Amino acid sequence: MGVAADERRALSALFEDLGPDAPTLCEGWTTRDLAAHLVVREHRADAAPGIVVPALAGYTKKVQDRYAAKPWASLVEQVRKGPSKFWPTAIGPLDELTNTAEFLVHHEDVRRAQEGWEPRPTDPTRDAAAWRSATQSAKLNLRKSPVGVTLRTKDGREATVKTGPDPVTVVGDPVDLLLFVFGRDAVTLDFEGDAAAVTKLQAANRGL
Repeated sequence: MGVAADERRALSALFEDLGPDAPTLCEGWTTRDLAAHLVVREHRADAAPGIVVPALAGYTKKVQDRYAAKPWASLVEQVRKGPSKFWPTAIGPLDELTNTAEFLVHHEDVRRAQEGWEPRPTDPTRDAAAWRSATQSAKLNLRKSPVGVTLRTKDGREATVKTGPDPVTVVGDPVDLLLFVFGRDAVTLDFEGDAAAVTKLQAANRGL
C-alpha cells in the first residue's frame, strides 16, 4: 500500500459520506462527475485520452456522462476497487507513480469545496509524496508562468521549477504547494517576490 491507495480509500469514503451532488473544486463538477472521471481514467482506454487532448474531449464527456448516470453506490465502489488487474496501474509501484497526485489532489478537491474545511494534520509519508509530485509536475504545469517560480516548504526544502524573470518563491506545506501547481486556489501559501510578479503568477494558467 502507499499514498495513492490511502487517498483512494479516503476519497471513496468521503464520496459515500457526502453523496453524489456535493460541490468540488473542479469547475462545474459535482462529486458524481468527479467519480465518473476517475472511473473513465482507469477503465476506458478509448476515452481516457480526451482528458488531456481537447480534440477528443467531446467523446470523453459522453462516456463520462454515461458512467455518472450509474447508481451512486456502484460508481463509488468502482472508484474504490480501482482498475482491473490487467490495467498497468494495478501494479503497486506504477500506481504510486501515476496516481499519487491524481488522488491526493482530487481528495482535496472534495474536502476543500465543503464549508468549514480545514487542512489535514501533517503526515510525513503523505507530505513527502506531495512534495515529490509538486516538484515533478511543476515543470509542465507552470510552463505558462511569465515569471520564474521556486517552491519552498515551511521546513526549508526548496526547488526552482520554472526559470524566468522576476522570480517568485511560493512557500507552504507540501499538499498546498501541490494543489497550487495543479491550479487550485483553496490553499494557504505565502508568496515572496515583487507584487506585480506574484499577481502574474497567480493569474497564470496552472495545470495541464
